[in-house]
Amino acid sequence: MRRSPGPAGATATLDVSAEAAVAAQVRRTLEAVFEAVAETRAETAALLTRVADEGRRPASVDLAALRPGLHLRLTRQELVSGAGFVAAPGLLGDVPAWLEWWQQGSDGGVRPLLLDLDPEHSAYSDYTHWDWFALPRDTGQRAVAGPYVDYLCSDEYSLTLSAPVHTDGRFVGVAAADVYLRHFEGAVVPLLQRLPGASYLVNARGRVAASADPAHLAGSLTRGPDFAGVLAAARSTVHGAMRLVPCDGVPLVLVTPAG
Repeated sequence: MRRSPGPAGATATLDVSAEAAVAAQVRRTLEAVFEAVAETRAETAALLTRVADEGRRPASVDLAALRPGLHLRLTRQELVSGAGFVAAPGLLGDVPAWLEWWQQGSDGGVRPLLLDLDPEHSAYSDYTHWDWFALPRDTGQRAVAGPYVDYLCSDEYSLTLSAPVHTDGRFVGVAAADVYLRHFEGAVVPLLQRLPGASYLVNARGRVAASADPAHLAGSLTRGPDFAGVLAAARSTVHGAMRLVPCDGVPLVLVTPAG
């Protein structure tokens, strides 16, 4: 926030910069989705804790208890196209891997994602290397993965917002929600277009999440700056010709011209 001298040597606070204002609006847009993720995270941790208190190992059938909450979030949250819990391999006693995942169809109905996760037959059986799983697992923080073509769920260009789930200090999987890129762009590109220079948003790995800059298309990579470091420091900085503005607590960085 900038300040200017006032009467008798006092200081008067000016309005926040245009960049900070846009970053704050992007945060508010994504926080609504992260709230849905947080609700799934809390319900999953509570469910798994109850199962552990019963002295048994969880099974895939136990995760059916999450479905009412997932269905509610899909119908209540406008940006969310898919939601669920993805178990860490080995968590469940009856299957090696599991996605308790539900999606909203074009007709507004809610349906389950049905996948073959048999490692002998399925290319999707090891999902642990994908950013939406690996980043929360490795950092303990929320993550925005993508945009990418979501061949696993929808064949749509999507973002996945996720957060780690822990019980008794042990990582047990991730809670997550999908957002179609076209819906996210519809919400944030008009904000980017208000800025005087060509601007775009990147995630912690430098992948462009939305853009009003034809030189940086959604899905492309921006190399050079340490975007993860900018997010960790939680303050704006300049890198060459780029001004980097973290989006107030959500893992995206606003990139604008530094001039």
